[in-house]
Amino acid sequence: MSYGDIVVKGGASGQCYSPYQVTHQNPNQPINLLSYPFAWNNLIFSTNPPQKLLKIALFVKKWPQKSHAGGLERHALTLHLALAKRGHELHIFTSNSSFQKHSITNLHFHLSKPTPAGYLDQALVWEQFQAQNSSTKPFDIVHTESVGLRHTRSKYVTNSLVVTWHGIAYETIHSDIIQELLRSPQEPKTNALSERVMKVVEEVKFFQNYAHHVATSDHAGDILKRVYMIPEERVHTILNGVDQEVFKPNISKGEVFKKKHGILDSKSLVIGLAGRLVKDKGHPLMFEALKQIHAENSTFQKSCIVLIAGDGPWAARYRDLGSNVKVLGPLEQVELASFYNAIDIFINPTMRAQGLDHTLLEAMLSGKPVMATRLASIVGSVIVGTEMGYTFSAKVTSLKKAIYELWIGGRGVLERKGNVARQRGLQLFTATKMVAAYERLFLCISSANYGDHFCQYQPSGD
Repeated sequence: MSYGDIVVKGGASGQCYSPYQVTHQNPNQPINLLSYPFAWNNLIFSTNPPQKLLKIALFVKKWPQKSHAGGLERHALTLHLALAKRGHELHIFTSNSSFQKHSITNLHFHLSKPTPAGYLDQALVWEQFQAQNSSTKPFDIVHTESVGLRHTRSKYVTNSLVVTWHGIAYETIHSDIIQELLRSPQEPKTNALSERVMKVVEEVKFFQNYAHHVATSDHAGDILKRVYMIPEERVHTILNGVDQEVFKPNISKGEVFKKKHGILDSKSLVIGLAGRLVKDKGHPLMFEALKQIHAENSTFQKSCIVLIAGDGPWAARYRDLGSNVKVLGPLEQVELASFYNAIDIFINPTMRAQGLDHTLLEAMLSGKPVMATRLASIVGSVIVGTEMGYTFSAKVTSLKKAIYELWIGGRGVLERKGNVARQRGLQLFTATKMVAAYERLFLCISSANYGDHFCQYQPSGD
């Protein structure tokens, strides 16, 4: 079975089926895509030039600014640059102006000054949007990355509106529980949990103002349907994807990177972390685990090195752990690709139960096994088995146990897991898969009232 397969319980043989087989065992009858219950990344769409070109509006709080971009901004960049290159007309409504300009003629930016809180000025961007919408051709699709277009305006856009959620309040409750359990007696107790429940209630109400919802993980898609009570035909799961031409195995680049940063070949294991070095990304947990391991196992400390790509409040504390912990600072995309090739395993200790972290996907496509916190979005979509990596509970003891396990297993075990991780990455997490799924969704929604075939999927000849 492939690692995207699921087990259908109740069968006599315990046989495994793919998502396609579960919902569609008659290959002669097409699937209605708007009712497809699994991630669209499981389907294979044509990469030929699109049969119809769309005029697309995107609302995003910030456009990526080199290595300082977060997951939402990187998603926006990867997806919409690709759509523009495929010929669609893109209009980006965003608030920052200090980003790298693009030479694509059908990519248009409409800039505005952000509010004091850093969000899009809704009155101004709405005015810009209406001016473009009433010009030569109205928009076929309006796409907002999370609440780039707030619900106070989204209710005025008809069925052409698509929102991609990179985190919802219900998921964050798990994070709040973890933070409370890890809180020291000296830290004051917060009202985060009770406040979060009310935020969920608010979201359940205003999410209805968005016509179509894209979940970036299987877990989030399930929550939108069951807890937020959004009709199934309005919820579509499209997993995040990263550029497979950038993030791929390259032994020589890894060796050059290690030499540049003074990593000796005598080191038996190179562990990697990347991202913002802040509390909710799990760095207090990782710091304490490494501190305890170093204190109790001098052999580990001498034979292993930890490389950390990123910056933040926990950078200085990591440096205090000794010379075998190197904080490299934020890396540009090309450097980051070399970083993944230099490590033996990638660890993401995040305590944020939101979205689908790009770093895990980048590492997997680079052929590296991954280790991450046992959060629903991760175990449901990314590390779905021990064949590709490790998971741990958000406790120091659990994380230490997992680190010792990978250390004892050695490079041979990690290489085998890395090969499986890459195969799953190629199956589900490439930018090509993500872009093809979004393009088909946009074509489907924009053509739903015109009798076109874009909402029908025929595996034998799609």
